[in-house]
Amino acid sequence: MPEPIRVALVGATGVVGQALIAACVGRADIRLVAIARREVPLPPGARMEVLVADTEHWGEAIAASGADAVVCALGTTWAKAGKDEAAFRAVDSDLVLAVAQAAKAAGVRQFVAVSSVGAGIGARTFYLRVKGEVEDKLGKLRFDRLDIIRPGLLRARRAERRPAERAAQVLAPLADLLLRGQYRKYRSFRAAGVAQAIVALVTARPRGRFVHEYDSLRRLTRPPHAERH
Repeated sequence: MPEPIRVALVGATGVVGQALIAACVGRADIRLVAIARREVPLPPGARMEVLVADTEHWGEAIAASGADAVVCALGTTWAKAGKDEAAFRAVDSDLVLAVAQAAKAAGVRQFVAVSSVGAGIGARTFYLRVKGEVEDKLGKLRFDRLDIIRPGLLRARRAERRPAERAAQVLAPLADLLLRGQYRKYRSFRAAGVAQAIVALVTARPRGRFVHEYDSLRRLTRPPHAERH
């Protein structure tokens, strides 16, 4: 039996990180190692390592993990950052790039980054411009394989949810039906589905840079013959 793929997860306490942990329960082909600032809640049956360290020591933790791939699911929101540009950049740009640079220095083959639909260096909003700048800088690190995931609204159960967010999650499936053609990429996606896509990606071998939006994520989580809606 081949050795399992070692995957280091940064951002394990967020919705995508938690979904990825759940998706890896019972899998013998993936060995998940979480790197976090505090203890990570684990679902029943999870068998994985959790390396707890301050962010300034994450590079050492990534090197110690012996990872073949690093999944970066770090991210805050404009509201949680207090609508402060420096505070937002500290997490979504500086910390993400520090993780990527540490992964490259450790000889990690593949880097998977959770970004956002609409990200681009020429985007109108600050949030999406920062995401686009980070994607551009990740590409320049020249990993053997770089996967950029750009989901729309993430549907998931959250411990804390503001009324507006709750309403958006309820209405998302209906709103998705109106998003067609070039706007399909803005459709919402389940966090569990993003996690399934990541599992498929870390077992992929081709080299290069790949961007995954709505349709690509669907292909990664559904059989090839599934009907396209």
